[in-house]
Amino acid sequence: MLSRVADSVFWMARYMERTNGMLRILRTNYISSQDEVKDFDWHTLLRNYSDAPPDEMEVIGNHSIKVLEHLLFDRHNGASVINNITRARENARAVQDHITKEVWQCLNDYYHLIREKGIQQQVINGDPVTALDSLVHHGMLYHGIVDVTMARGEGFNYLNIGKFLERAVLSVDMLNIKLTELQYKLQQPVDVPALRYLLYSLSGYEFYLKTHRGNFSADQVLQQVLYNDNFPHSVSYCLRQLLRYFERLEPESLPESYKQLEFLIGRTMNSVKYSAVNTTDSNGLREFLFHIRKELITIAAAFNQYYFGHS
Repeated sequence: MLSRVADSVFWMARYMERTNGMLRILRTNYISSQDEVKDFDWHTLLRNYSDAPPDEMEVIGNHSIKVLEHLLFDRHNGASVINNITRARENARAVQDHITKEVWQCLNDYYHLIREKGIQQQVINGDPVTALDSLVHHGMLYHGIVDVTMARGEGFNYLNIGKFLERAVLSVDMLNIKLTELQYKLQQPVDVPALRYLLYSLSGYEFYLKTHRGNFSADQVLQQVLYNDNFPHSVSYCLRQLLRYFERLEPESLPESYKQLEFLIGRTMNSVKYSAVNTTDSNGLREFLFHIRKELITIAAAFNQYYFGHS
């Protein structure tokens, strides 16, 4: 497979996974904002998903609808959902011979869906959850179509590498966002809504209830999000899947390139596996999340260098 094709498939998957993660945390935060008596603070989320200047963030930071408009539909925000979907579609267009027509059609429909005036009006006029649900469901349709139509070849491997790398980054980011909102103060019992909204953002609330019978604790939430290999959004699970699909590239890889990536992925897996973070060490937990995110970005940069031909 040509490096430019692999690059486009990889980034198509990353943008689609990023879209899914953003939609879920926006939905969760909006519902949370409706439960708050005082003005809800969106600044932590804006710092992660907006490239607006600080003074603009300050103006809209306590206005839920304005934040949703900015993060969903603002073309001037490079990290907005509409820009992510547009980039995913552009990458898919460039590699139509290497994806199925069903995947292309789904992405094209997704692009037109988020541009519909009806979706935007639902957000503006006070029904954002319905609009977000429509977008989330279409994203789930995309994942299903990929799974049932794509051949299990080289393109499918790059697609899943991009997906699970991005999902790991998102899980670290969402954990950091929610813990930052709590000021990393986990030594004292944390209120159930804060933990519940974190799990909702990662599609892990039902999994948690079935595993722990509704007994909420910060330690158990951290264990699930970071280490649980049965939870599809845990950092550990994502890294295991990343390695699984990467190993399938070995026959088509240059030995030196393969060894470089194998080392980086293995090092990150060990950093997670042999860590001992806990809720009593706020600074240690913050530094750990920063370190893991940095290693994930290093893996992405290595793919750009060794597999996609970018310097």
